Amino acid sequence: MPERLFVCTPSKLGAYLDCPRRYRYSYVDRPTPPKGPPWAHNSLGASVHTALKNWYALPPERRTPEALPTLLKSTWVREGYRDVELERAAYRRALGWLEAYVATLDPQDEPLGVERVVAAKTSVLALNGRADRIDARTGPNGPEAVIVDYKTGRAGLDADDARGSQALALYAYAAQRVFRRPCYRVELHHLPTGTVAAHEHTEESLARQVRRAEETAADIMAAEKAVAAGGDPDESFPANPGSLCGWCDFRKVCPAGAAAAGKEPWTAVEHLAG
Repeated sequence: MPERLFVCTPSKLGAYLDCPRRYRYSYVDRPTPPKGPPWAHNSLGASVHTALKNWYALPPERRTPEALPTLLKSTWVREGYRDVELERAAYRRALGWLEAYVATLDPQDEPLGVERVVAAKTSVLALNGRADRIDARTGPNGPEAVIVDYKTGRAGLDADDARGSQALALYAYAAQRVFRRPCYRVELHHLPTGTVAAHEHTEESLARQVRRAEETAADIMAAEKAVAAGGDPDESFPANPGSLCGWCDFRKVCPAGAAAAGKEPWTAVEHLAG
């Protein structure tokens, strides 16, 4: 029998690359081990992403900065903040980011997709993922698609981040097949600083990222088979202790992660109140 395709998203592959143990807790163990409390930075990012999605859902004549307060309030996720004061400060900052960002956009532009799922198959993968935005632009050789990913984290981003992002490359690979047009440019739009980090892929660089994804999938499938055959799950999915442990949803149930100092749910957004 032919090997089954490995069904995955870029975030699923990324979870394994970050820490095989976290992957196991998220995708293999059933029931899923209890997670820690929600993170405020995830709530903030989700709120901003959904507000932008709904901004593009408006008729072009209503895509104005004045629409943003209502959009953000209706999508605001309140979980994870230390107190109401910090939550309000985060809301004000997020609204400022959005107002500055949409001022750079042409409200008449219609993207190829907003929060659009794209999918593709290889000999190993059945890949799907949801891109924040896929733009229709005109390149040197005619119409092309461009992957746009919104970022709301504190740190700035540069071209190396865009070049090294496996998720963006896989979105581009899938978008080529869905929209049947070239898709090589990927962009990280960092709303807090208003900067754009971009990279122009080639067929070769996209192919390298796909091969990396297939290799990761092969490792995951081998580990899952070993566990199914009676192997030790901790050996098949080893922990990867490091700086990410303090931010892990499963820190308290992971012997390796429990030794790390945990972060408070609001740690990543505390600076917004300054």
